Amino acid sequence: MTKIVFATGNRGKLREASEILGEGFELYTPADFGITEDIPETGDTLEENSRQKAEFIHSLKGCDCFADDTGLEVDALGGAPGVYTARYAGESKDFNLNMDKVLHELSLLEASGEAVSRRARFRSVVTLILDGKTYTFEGVMEGEIAREKSGNGGFGYDPIFIPLEYPGMTAADITEEQKNEISHRGKALRAMSEFLNRIKGTQR
Repeated sequence: MTKIVFATGNRGKLREASEILGEGFELYTPADFGITEDIPETGDTLEENSRQKAEFIHSLKGCDCFADDTGLEVDALGGAPGVYTARYAGESKDFNLNMDKVLHELSLLEASGEAVSRRARFRSVVTLILDGKTYTFEGVMEGEIAREKSGNGGFGYDPIFIPLEYPGMTAADITEEQKNEISHRGKALRAMSEFLNRIKGTQR
């Protein structure tokens, strides 16, 4: 069993990571070690934020750990929210407000009479610190922004994101298993899992 700390306080992310990595990994959160302060994420890119969060945990505990940073990139909004995805509508990190802001901004563009692409993607960057060495993994989920919220599953922007693989359905409409198969974070975490399993295989 590989023990590893996931630098997140988001229970949805933790559940998703646990299901994707499977039984060979025992995941812990910073809270399990009494780390309750906010993990810094002041970088200008997803890569910088992901690395910063992993290095923060490693500096405190010196343990194997990983962190992710994820951004929603909407083409018509110039790639926004991007690195500001979690706090697009303010520091409260209220995803209902974040989604409302994205929908409102797209509706304003469309009201101007222009042809507006609703094409968007989620991109995740995962940074793993293993035995003091740093590795990076990335995953992308392509799709488009819905015209209204739909679905009760998932978390974050899922109710307004229509994955390319499920036309007419948001990421909150599909099952967790379906989402994990195609999700940005799922792809990055599976790449990390394959890497870890290769490492374990060479150490036998």
